[in-house]
Amino acid sequence: MAPTGPRRAGVRPISDIQPERSSRLRGVFAPFAVRSFRFQWPGDLATSLAFEMETLILNWFVLVTTGSVMLQTAFAALQFLGTLVAPAIGSLGDRLGRRAMIAAMRGFYLLLAGCLAALGLTDRLDPTAVFAIAALAGLVRPSDLVMRNALVGDTMADRLLVSAMGFSRTTQDLARIAGALIGATLFQSLGIGPAYLVVGAFYLAAFGLSFGVGGRRARARRRGLSVPAELRAGYRHIRRTPALMAGMWLDFLVNFTGYPVTSGLMPFAAREVYGLDAVGLSHLLASYAAGAFIGSFVMAVGGGPRRSPVGAVFAGVFLWYLLLAVFSQMVEKWAGMAVLVALGTVQGGAMIGLAVFLLRRSNPRLRGMVMGVRMLMVYGMAVGLPLGGVLIETVGYRATVLSYAFVGLAGTALIAFRWRRALFGAEAAGRPSRIAAG
Repeated sequence: MAPTGPRRAGVRPISDIQPERSSRLRGVFAPFAVRSFRFQWPGDLATSLAFEMETLILNWFVLVTTGSVMLQTAFAALQFLGTLVAPAIGSLGDRLGRRAMIAAMRGFYLLLAGCLAALGLTDRLDPTAVFAIAALAGLVRPSDLVMRNALVGDTMADRLLVSAMGFSRTTQDLARIAGALIGATLFQSLGIGPAYLVVGAFYLAAFGLSFGVGGRRARARRRGLSVPAELRAGYRHIRRTPALMAGMWLDFLVNFTGYPVTSGLMPFAAREVYGLDAVGLSHLLASYAAGAFIGSFVMAVGGGPRRSPVGAVFAGVFLWYLLLAVFSQMVEKWAGMAVLVALGTVQGGAMIGLAVFLLRRSNPRLRGMVMGVRMLMVYGMAVGLPLGGVLIETVGYRATVLSYAFVGLAGTALIAFRWRRALFGAEAAGRPSRIAAG
């Protein structure tokens, strides 16, 4: 029988969150024996589907109506505006409870989707309105992943953490496959207004499911700590844990040089390099997502590498950048799709491994804050996207992607060397720091 472990204030005992002994949920699907995860997984999937649909719809709308790749990449960067406040939202989740935060966030998405649907149905939607609403959504959207990861960390026993994170990641990957295809089809056949009614329906489902999740309960305000004080404690915890610092820098690097190519710059590649329309773009995005789903599912059912998991993360990131260099030279749709499948597979496994590594190395009481700071690293994409737009107009698409791949390879090697003791040496076996919150 698994040990229950000591009770901590405001934390559910392990006995409450261990999988029920049900033969049909044993083995690789054990995370679904946890009641909270049975609500969280479909809620995350519905939210991710809505995210992917509106990302494709609005990116294509801005590119077609303005004709400017710089405006299109600037719009894509707005989705990551909230990375600056993600640590504060993570800290609020630590204090107020994850369920309350995730329900409030998804209710906000529903409200904004309703506004876009109304403007689209009345033919009043223009790029200015899209930019304004995208900026509001961008303040909150990056923190959705913070709450998802923290909820998994709260509700799963350590032996199930990799598997649960793998299944959690499949919600994003499945959504990138189905969401892109559904969004493109609805947009092309019905127009932006009816398409946004479907987006709103997914947000409504996610909002309802959010009330069934569990997670760390709201804590009493012990010692009168304010949110700024807890933020300072969280930053101290990260600064004093070299492994967390290495993980954060690696996350920033891949967001700055890796993700822009396979997300925000993809509409330009589809239209100008491959000569495709919105449906063709959805095929490219779905190929990448299919590969990511393969990587996530392998991690979910296999539990990740048993030896040197951090080494596997860095090896995966190296391979990711090598494949990105290959992708920069593709000119045929089917060849590009094949490379995107491989890219997605490698990326999916590497990023799940990195997320699990950060969760395990974090103080559980500051987990929301730590994952919020990790989301702050996504701000690298908000810089990498506009820079990519400028470079494309200056030196061309292929040179830009190749440059990003080379910078990524050099940066990954530098991070591995700088924090080699914490990642691969004796320090790697150490336990998470238990720094006080005051």
